[in-house]
Amino acid sequence: MKNFALKGDIIYTPEPGKFRCHEDSYLVCGDGKVKGIWRELPERFSGIRVEDYSGKLIFPGLCDLHIHAPQYSFRGIGMDMELLPWLETYTFPEESKYGDLEYAKKAYEIFTEDLRRSATSRVNVFATIHREAAVLLMDLLEKAGICGFAGKVCMDRNCPDDYREEDARTSAEETRKWYETVKDRTMMRPILTPRFLPSCSDELMEQLGKFQRETGLYVQSHLSENPEEVEWVKELAPWSENYGDAYDRFGLFGGTAKTVMAHCVYSGKKERALMKARGVYAAHCPQSNLNLSSGIAPVRTMLEEGLHVGLGTDMAGGASLSMLRVMTDAVQVSKMYWRYLDKKKKPLSAPEAFYLGTKGGGSFFGQVGSFEEGYEFDAVVLNDASLGTALDLQMDQRMERAMYLSGTEEITAKYVGGRKIFERL
Repeated sequence: MKNFALKGDIIYTPEPGKFRCHEDSYLVCGDGKVKGIWRELPERFSGIRVEDYSGKLIFPGLCDLHIHAPQYSFRGIGMDMELLPWLETYTFPEESKYGDLEYAKKAYEIFTEDLRRSATSRVNVFATIHREAAVLLMDLLEKAGICGFAGKVCMDRNCPDDYREEDARTSAEETRKWYETVKDRTMMRPILTPRFLPSCSDELMEQLGKFQRETGLYVQSHLSENPEEVEWVKELAPWSENYGDAYDRFGLFGGTAKTVMAHCVYSGKKERALMKARGVYAAHCPQSNLNLSSGIAPVRTMLEEGLHVGLGTDMAGGASLSMLRVMTDAVQVSKMYWRYLDKKKKPLSAPEAFYLGTKGGGSFFGQVGSFEEGYEFDAVVLNDASLGTALDLQMDQRMERAMYLSGTEEITAKYVGGRKIFERL
């Protein structure tokens, strides 16, 4: 892959709390990696191709740590319900349709194309229990140029008869067959995906834990999202100290392999300590937590305690595919946490939320989410000129406005791993 450069107003957060800005500068890519940022191109890069986006914002591709692709079709529906009734009423009936590959193809093509046009470059995706549909989803995402992880969902209890794997053995066998089909991929890689503990029997969790140790697969699931769910886990796993410990007893809570747990709204001190000890990532999904009345995750506390924290849309608990929207949601709910729950926990700032949606969550995928030298060259070009104002704004102010005001129509181009996968013509 040859060297090239993007020219424009470059902004990123190599550390939380402050934007780093390079106005009218060059961001150089070589072999899919960031080579550096310069106001004038060094001699060794003279003559390379330059994509001129002068006057436009250029920032790292955004990282969605938690999204359900099959739920995209019913986004924005049932937002007056809590988690468990919402799953029974909308989620399970919709996901059961994906045994029909024709339907799955139609739905996943819509999801994939909208994702391609968004500011998101890396994703952790849940599919359904259907092996062939999960492979199809990974095929479509790779073809679109998106990178990350996707998983065939595993569940053998506490779900409808028409959307439940026959038993633990069947679930494990189907997961192994799916893995053998996709194990050599480099863009959309497989990730072990027990839906959540209430839907997975102890026997299934034991088999998945064994499979994880055999393969080294990363793991994704849900943790402490909703009060009723947490109480349910206490009933199902009375031998565990907490929800996280229940996963840990089966070897599915970090340690030897990266693990991401969505929500963590009700993760107490002991559970958070276990997350830190095992290196478990928390995927903060503020819009979903609002829509499903789950609560507000203690993100400031997690950061103070040194946990890995990123952001997720949790489509379709979250109704928007925009990670920029998720960033602003994270700021807003942190203000409510400060106001009503703990005045000692200051709200997130815009650059802190931006960091969580880029480098913070990006570290799950490797050196991703920053424009530091050696990082994967994921970049989004955004034209904020349409967000009219009479003010003469600084770059950090422009980026904050873009987080709150922009939609997909402002996205001009997107690069993932040095490859341009979208450009608005």
